[in-house]
Amino acid sequence: MSENLPPTIDPVAAARWHQAAPVQSPWLHEEVGRRMEDRLQWIRRTPQRWCDWQPVRGGLQAHDAVAQRYAQATCYVVETAPRMQAAAQARWSKPWWSPDRWAGAKTVVGQPPAGSVDLLWANMLLHTQSRPEDMLQQWHQALAVDGFVMFSCLGPDTVKEMRDLYQQLGWPAAGHNLTDMHDWGDMLVHAGFAEPVMDMETITLTFASPERLLQELRELGCNLHPQRFAGLRGRAWLAQLHAALGQHLRVEHSEGQLALTFELVYGHAFKPAPRVALEGESTVSLDQMRSMLKQGREQGLR
Repeated sequence: MSENLPPTIDPVAAARWHQAAPVQSPWLHEEVGRRMEDRLQWIRRTPQRWCDWQPVRGGLQAHDAVAQRYAQATCYVVETAPRMQAAAQARWSKPWWSPDRWAGAKTVVGQPPAGSVDLLWANMLLHTQSRPEDMLQQWHQALAVDGFVMFSCLGPDTVKEMRDLYQQLGWPAAGHNLTDMHDWGDMLVHAGFAEPVMDMETITLTFASPERLLQELRELGCNLHPQRFAGLRGRAWLAQLHAALGQHLRVEHSEGQLALTFELVYGHAFKPAPRVALEGESTVSLDQMRSMLKQGREQGLR
């Protein structure tokens, strides 16, 4: 395990962010969701039930793309913060007399029954969790055997230019450490998943001014590092930050554009059939026996 596991996140600050985050899908989240949805073309199994974990922030356009791909599947939408729950209810909950309620596949706002969904989709969420292992366990519990999880998050090289700048200026860390994709793979296995496939890519975004750059970062998240600045900074500090960003992040021959790097991590894994430990005497529940027999029949047909 690397030094990036677990991420250096202040749990109190993380909980506060999830309660107060803007009720919107940032542009970058939508773009990452679009790229992740395109990867579903390589999945041969068609889910009958799927779950989108916190789509209000994760990307509503990306949610619609997945819903269109699996138009006949029932979807569960999970939101935990009250403001996000209200937004989800307003978007997906239909009155009983609405024609949309009875036409086609339905969307349920709420937790899916344990072991019920074939796909768990989570876009740009894990890097803000103070206890990501707990969330992976929740996903594993929600999935049916042979179901799969697809998620994305930010990787360690995200905004490396600002991290370097803060260090040069002698300021506290510009953001919490982000987990490496190999460590996410290890955590998936530890949570009970099988055959994890991890991938990453980097993209560079450019901004016309320091003000526009900081606006985008505020929409994406906030600094959750335990040793971040302890108090509010004043106008003089903000002016110093603007000047430093304009000097250190400026792209040559670009008419003043400022550049930031974002590392995107994608993860995919299956939930295998439960294994029974072989001892002198082993106890197998009826449900476990049915699951293992079903798994054996399906493998024989492949």
